[in-house]
Amino acid sequence: MSYIQFLGAAGTVTGSKYLINTTTDGSSTAALQVLVDCGLFQGQKEWRQRNWQDLPVPAREIDAVILTHAHLDHCGWIPRLVKEGFRGPIYATPATIDLCGIMLPDAGHLQEEDAAFYNKTKSSKHDPALPLYTLGEAHECLKYFKPVEFGATKQINAELSFRLVRAAHILGSSMAEVTLTTKGQTRRLLFTGDIGRVRDRNIAPGKVVHSGPTEGETADILVMESTYGNRSHPKEDPRPELAALIRNTVKRGGSVVVPAFAVERTQKLLFILKELMESGQIPRIPIFCDSPLAIKAVEIFLKHAEEYSDETRRLIWKYGSPVEWPGVTFALSAEESKKINQSAYPSVIISSSGMVTGGRILHHLAQRLPDPRNQVIFVGFQAPGTRGATIKNGAKEVKIFGTYVPIRAQVAAIEQFSDHADTLELLEWLRAFKNQPSATYLVHGEPAAAGLLRDAMTKELGWKVRVAEWMEKVQVE
Repeated sequence: MSYIQFLGAAGTVTGSKYLINTTTDGSSTAALQVLVDCGLFQGQKEWRQRNWQDLPVPAREIDAVILTHAHLDHCGWIPRLVKEGFRGPIYATPATIDLCGIMLPDAGHLQEEDAAFYNKTKSSKHDPALPLYTLGEAHECLKYFKPVEFGATKQINAELSFRLVRAAHILGSSMAEVTLTTKGQTRRLLFTGDIGRVRDRNIAPGKVVHSGPTEGETADILVMESTYGNRSHPKEDPRPELAALIRNTVKRGGSVVVPAFAVERTQKLLFILKELMESGQIPRIPIFCDSPLAIKAVEIFLKHAEEYSDETRRLIWKYGSPVEWPGVTFALSAEESKKINQSAYPSVIISSSGMVTGGRILHHLAQRLPDPRNQVIFVGFQAPGTRGATIKNGAKEVKIFGTYVPIRAQVAAIEQFSDHADTLELLEWLRAFKNQPSATYLVHGEPAAAGLLRDAMTKELGWKVRVAEWMEKVQVE
């Protein structure tokens, strides 16, 4: 009997990995084995340690990977999979492949940098500290990526085919519609990846890609994210609040530090800041985009105009590329990054990673968190156990580079910038389904979020819904 096994993002929001096994005789070696997503675990130590564990199925026995999008919690374990022996195709949309081409090498580079730092400072219990994978190993995995256009059917073998449909989360993001035919029976499995919001530009401005996920879906088994299953996004336009926070910080003589993912969130925020400055709602202060990824991501966004929302087309037509804007500096080298912290003049610093799990944002926060004149603004989800969650939740100090840094800066979170649908938006999308799935498994959510979404779906839709458990196998019936 064919089955799905939840190898990640079950009981947590990171490490998305779902194995489809088409065995009919209980032998894994005789089966087709396809992995949907291959993400890094982030956040709490117990989850991060699983990045170092082998999969229950040897990597060399996995036939293919279907990738929903380019966020590291969905794609960041691919270099490790290849390092462990995987040699099959990795299917994704062209935009996702382009983004992985910068995301994965950057992740390898940062892991090498972190390992070198810990070895230099002797601040790791491991001697020597090693990267999960290197820059070179990340580049090596890129040759296995194969582009699949939205809506095109890809036949992997006689039993299994799939289509990628729009998820409206980030550029290139998709859901994987998998059609499985065994013993004369056909079943459609839908893996949502991350689901974008049903958009209203006044309460969720700056959406880069098409508005809303594809409606009218058909699925026998649904594997669905539940990141925002226990909350609703605020309905107010976030731009006045953002403008007020920046104005007040400048009056205090401080700077604004924004931990933001280099892919999409940074580009969205840059355009919003540009509009606020041009309309006089915030002063013209320097903007530093401190991420080697950011300028490359801008180039990829400009390349894939076919995915733009109407608002994005308007903003690009009006303002052009952020790379060319006066007053905006993209720091590519470590030396340029260090110069940002040498400036005492008020500025906006946008740097990754978005959950403060690594990257250059650590240096900016280590310097600026102790000063009450400064302002930290979170514009994305902070997974429990991450430094971002620690800072956001009101801690008095946070550990950075082995040292506890006092948190005296002002801290705010603006939830409207999230690219995850909340409960009401998820229910709106699910009501458009052409049929009721025989089973729905909730993944990619903390237990409280997944549990409340399960209850809401059961009550509002009458669906059969379960919260998936890590390493659990469920039969495809």
